Amino acid sequence: MLRRVRVRQSLRQVVFLMARRPEVLCGAILLGVLLILAVKFTCSRAKNVVAPARPPVRFFSPEAPVVDLYLGQIDQVERLRSVADVSLLFLYAPWCAHSMAARQELQLVAHKLAKQVQFVAVNCWWSHGRCRKQRRLYQYPSIQLFFRRFGPIEYKGPFVAPYVESFVLRVLTPLTYLPSEAVLRDFLSYHEPRVVGFFQFHSSPQPPGYLTYLRSALQALRRDFRGAVRFGVVTSRHVAQMLPVPEEGSVYLHRRFNSSLVFPRSKLNFTSEVICSWVFQHYETALQWLQPPGTKSRLLEEELLKGPALLLFLPYDPLDPQPSCSLPQVEDMAVRYHSCPSGGTACCHSVPVPQSTAVCELCLDGTGLRTSSVCTVPSVGPSSLPHCCLHPSSSVSCCSLLTDYSALGQYRACSRTAPLRDTATEAPPATEAPLTTEATQNEASPQNEALPAPATGAVGFTGLRCLTNKTLRFYLLDAELNWPLAVRLGAPHNSSSAVPQEPQGPGAHERSFAAIVDLKDEVHYVLQPIHRATLTQDLEGFIMNFSAPYNRLHRYLVGQTEGGSPPALITEVTSSSFSHTVLDVQQDVLLLYYTQWCGFCSVLHHIFIQLARLLQPHSALTVARVNVALNDLPWEMMVDRVPSVLLFPRYRKHQSVKFPEEQPLTLPNLLRFVLKHSDSVRPPHRAPGGEGGPEPLLRAQVQALQEEVGQLHRACERLSQQLAHLWRQHHRLSQDARALHLHNQELQQERRSLEQQHRDKSRQLSQAVQRLQQLTHTSDSLRHENALLRLLLTALRDRTEEQNTEGDEDLEELSGDGEELSGEELSGEEQDQTENRHSEQKRALVTS
Repeated sequence: MLRRVRVRQSLRQVVFLMARRPEVLCGAILLGVLLILAVKFTCSRAKNVVAPARPPVRFFSPEAPVVDLYLGQIDQVERLRSVADVSLLFLYAPWCAHSMAARQELQLVAHKLAKQVQFVAVNCWWSHGRCRKQRRLYQYPSIQLFFRRFGPIEYKGPFVAPYVESFVLRVLTPLTYLPSEAVLRDFLSYHEPRVVGFFQFHSSPQPPGYLTYLRSALQALRRDFRGAVRFGVVTSRHVAQMLPVPEEGSVYLHRRFNSSLVFPRSKLNFTSEVICSWVFQHYETALQWLQPPGTKSRLLEEELLKGPALLLFLPYDPLDPQPSCSLPQVEDMAVRYHSCPSGGTACCHSVPVPQSTAVCELCLDGTGLRTSSVCTVPSVGPSSLPHCCLHPSSSVSCCSLLTDYSALGQYRACSRTAPLRDTATEAPPATEAPLTTEATQNEASPQNEALPAPATGAVGFTGLRCLTNKTLRFYLLDAELNWPLAVRLGAPHNSSSAVPQEPQGPGAHERSFAAIVDLKDEVHYVLQPIHRATLTQDLEGFIMNFSAPYNRLHRYLVGQTEGGSPPALITEVTSSSFSHTVLDVQQDVLLLYYTQWCGFCSVLHHIFIQLARLLQPHSALTVARVNVALNDLPWEMMVDRVPSVLLFPRYRKHQSVKFPEEQPLTLPNLLRFVLKHSDSVRPPHRAPGGEGGPEPLLRAQVQALQEEVGQLHRACERLSQQLAHLWRQHHRLSQDARALHLHNQELQQERRSLEQQHRDKSRQLSQAVQRLQQLTHTSDSLRHENALLRLLLTALRDRTEEQNTEGDEDLEELSGDGEELSGEELSGEEQDQTENRHSEQKRALVTS
């Protein structure tokens, strides 16, 4: 209630003030109107400043056989798709560099396949186009294919003309016709997964289930743009007898390492999605192609997490019907690696021989009868190994081992030795097979599984996957597209050095690279260089040395290249220079571990420079640093945090000392640390009575530090004096500013008083002007009245004169008649009547 009363009182006061000062109200209204007009004018101009986007232009050349819908008319694609069985839709953005690069590749493909495929390009960036409004693309460009009414089949491979053309050809012919037994046998001989469907076209042009099978092949292309799973169709019952297909409409999945499968139509629905999922769930492959997308992706990580991987970078042309000689060799080697022998089984266990590179293999004798598939190998220590294992000969030697008097207790022990195969040079002869284990203990069970029996003599490469726990996965990568990845793994930057030049052999100018990556152990090994003539032997030796019980390969360390810079105070250590710099037995090395992204490391650089200057006279001590983010080091030389400081004393490299983490990294602490653990900075012992120990050096260093502290004190004094001078200037300026502020306030008050006086004078002048205007108006009206009165008086005077003349004549007549009235009284009455008549006439004139 009180608020309402106060509001009403405030409104009354405002209304009262507005009534008293109407000019203020008018000024406020005028000011508000001007403000609204100014804002509106500014906003209207701001809209006009933004220029509209330029209309798009053609993205493809008019000569290219590509329908370019550069205005984003996505609604016309459906009409254009009806022209051909296969249509390619290219969604692009004109500003995108990837779209510009893909445009050139797509034009090459369009010139070749224009008669078979309808190529349509749509601008999906134009803001007024329907494509931008209807489609939300993750990235540009995007290629989608349509096979009649089926689609879209998105292409996820590299935007290179051969790959795009190969993918389009796969969509054009998703099924391979197999008319004869020879063609079918050749179709099933490849290492890729193969699917065969049996359909007869005698009774109907479209047998039941054929379109579903065709769509399943297209579904497979949608999952894998390379088309690793090939689909074939058999139309002859005579040819189909080679396959275990029970009836027409069956789908057969050929597998090389396990038994092949037939699609169970009684258990699963016969649809394209189900068939495709069934194939991808059960197919087997010994060799897999990888194509990293070039952006942030977990494709490589997901594959490497499955286990050790052999990455092969080989030249590859997807359009070449006859691939290079390297690819068939690698395919055959991968198949042999995964092909486990199917003969009799034996139970074996590998035991390392102490102080030797040999391995003693204990196997259950084949004469014993085993009723269980699980076997048990006796626990044999190194001391109880048979004589043939403790003293191996140059050839393979075997002997029997009797653990008890049971009929099942006969075991056979064999010792095999072989020289290490050098993977960096040409492979040795085939008779000197590298050593490998025949059986290893299963990781999931404490007992040993029944494994294939070892062959007599050297162990071969075939079936190595089943004889070791270090199972390798084979991956192929296109060397031309993925060579930067190979360089990061250790391949040379120059392609000519990747493969030795062999003018006599094909593919001499191609580059190849092989590496084994073990992500679990965080190591990788490099096979370098690769010789074309001995590619199979080199890869087999490389794999077998990795699969040995004791890995014979050396870990490859990725590091920076050494530059030819002159010697500096601090030595920069790389992966290649670490051993001969840090592990030099005649040098004490103080090593700083740092990275370029570590902020604390950059703070320590000037401290290490000062330390290196102090220790520069001592040639037996080296101050060095290593960037562990760019240089791999042996595990025993790594640290768990950065920055870290380690001292490697001379003649005692195994007794390296780490700087205490609880102490701050300062120059005095580092000096004490070096003096405590290093012998190179200690002066030689003197005779008794002389000065000995590190006192002189410490005294000199303390004196140098005192001089530096004195310089810092003097610099601090100079800075304090400068700060005092600046403070005085600031105080004086603040006083001047305060005085100017007061003077400004006085001037403001005077200005306001003068403005008030000016307003008062203006108001007085306006009032005087109004009064003068009123007086002028009054004087004008009086002047008009005066003129009228003058005219009236003139008229009255004339009339009076006339009346006087008539009166004189009447008087003369009256006097002539001899009236008795006296002349004075008569003249007085007439005069009164005349005056009365004049006054009435004057009043009538004034009234008129």
